[in-house]
Amino acid sequence: MTWCCDASAWIGLTKGGPRHCCLRNNGLGKRGQAMSDKMLKFVNTDKEMPEKRGAGDRVADFDEIYNEFDVASAETQASRCSQCGVPFCQINCPLHNNIPDWLMLTAEGRMEEAYKLSSQTNNMPEICGRICPQDRLCEGSCVIEKGFESVTIGAVEKHITETAFENGWVQPPQPVAERGESVGIIGAGPAGLAAADMLREKGYQVTVYDRYDRVGGLLIYGIPGFKLEKHVVQRRHKLLEDGGVTFRLNCDIGTDISFDEIREAHDAVLVATGVYKARDISAPGIGMGGIVPALDYLTASNRKSLGDEVADFDSGLLNAEGRNVVVIGGGDTAMDCVRTAIRQKANSVTCLYRRDRANMPGSQREVANAEEEGVDFRWLSAPQAFLGDNHVRAVQAQKIHLGQPDATGRQVPQIIEDSSHEIPADLVIKALGFDPEDIPTMFGAPELEVSKWGTIGVDWRTMMTNLPGVFAAGDIVRGASLVVWGVRDGRDAAESIHSYIMAQSEAPRVAAAGA
Repeated sequence: MTWCCDASAWIGLTKGGPRHCCLRNNGLGKRGQAMSDKMLKFVNTDKEMPEKRGAGDRVADFDEIYNEFDVASAETQASRCSQCGVPFCQINCPLHNNIPDWLMLTAEGRMEEAYKLSSQTNNMPEICGRICPQDRLCEGSCVIEKGFESVTIGAVEKHITETAFENGWVQPPQPVAERGESVGIIGAGPAGLAAADMLREKGYQVTVYDRYDRVGGLLIYGIPGFKLEKHVVQRRHKLLEDGGVTFRLNCDIGTDISFDEIREAHDAVLVATGVYKARDISAPGIGMGGIVPALDYLTASNRKSLGDEVADFDSGLLNAEGRNVVVIGGGDTAMDCVRTAIRQKANSVTCLYRRDRANMPGSQREVANAEEEGVDFRWLSAPQAFLGDNHVRAVQAQKIHLGQPDATGRQVPQIIEDSSHEIPADLVIKALGFDPEDIPTMFGAPELEVSKWGTIGVDWRTMMTNLPGVFAAGDIVRGASLVVWGVRDGRDAAESIHSYIMAQSEAPRVAAAGA
């Protein structure tokens, strides 16, 4: 346990460990008393989000919809934190961010310290602050939610990191000493980038391989700019590159380089490819033209926004302009699709989801944003067939009733007889989730063990696969999940890789000593 009266010293000593400090014990010392004057303002200060652009304004572009907090607003909203003894916001954050502490530092105007503390547990807080579903995680766990509304955590996190960038406090990875060992990371998404950052800080020579032409994975091509502007991802890429991380892009494992070659070139390998195989639906007419996977649609839109030539967009295949669009699904990807279609000036946009609003897996905040922008939600509705000749013209849908819960606790959707109806559609987007690709076959590594779902099997204590020195992290291990879980897995894998390499380097010495 570390006790001190100086926050900067405490930050340097704990390194994300136990959160014991007089800063959060009001009765201990002058600084504790100052804290009590700044915090617990939720009683007389209402929750506020950063100003949100009007729906009519924001649907005309792909810019982020929330403006940034100014200094006074960020300090005021941070001061609403109750500094509770058991911080459920921190407990229910996958990264266990020290949220109450950096909220307090923000309220006190100590922004550099707030950033240092925030970045100790999160390699990309400026991204998580923008796209995490805080209403399901930290803010949804806030103990003042009932009656007073939660603290505005995500927007303050974004403010902290953007302030740090403006002031030059964000620096590339700076290892104290270089190491000779190298690590190869396959995948430049959240898990891969987080691991690269951690390993480079320890001095390892890190090479990141990715099949795409830009760094970021779904951050760059899957998530639309109105949630995450692409310069934010590119800025993080540049930081890692400036810190000595090598990127090999447009590199397809199994085609441009073999998996065995990567294993031979490095002391350890991390597989962090993500999951990209779109789930499909079985219904009459599914093979007609005008029915497309969500990721193809979002990638085309994002590439167009980045200035690329996209033939399928220009031809109209993946462009919603002037069309009646139906999106099937209820997760965050479905919300990205419906809101993208609105910005592409679709004639109409309908979201078809087989459960009700309360059971949607996506963020309720995103649903509200979509409704403001003109999306028509058809709850408790499921596709029965797709109508048309060679090209879809309508979705035949059925009404759904939620029956008794199944073994998972979720109510089972049941079709209501004689409830069929048509929804006009000449572009249908399937946003039904993602499954893993066949990694052993793609990599030419049939010995790599996978689960019955196709995810790579690991020992969760070490993140190592059944192959010595080969680790895996992120969606390819846990299935399609949140960015923040990818960051968490990447950090955990980096620590395990470091332990593995250290053990390997010690093995000859230990063997010699025992001889």
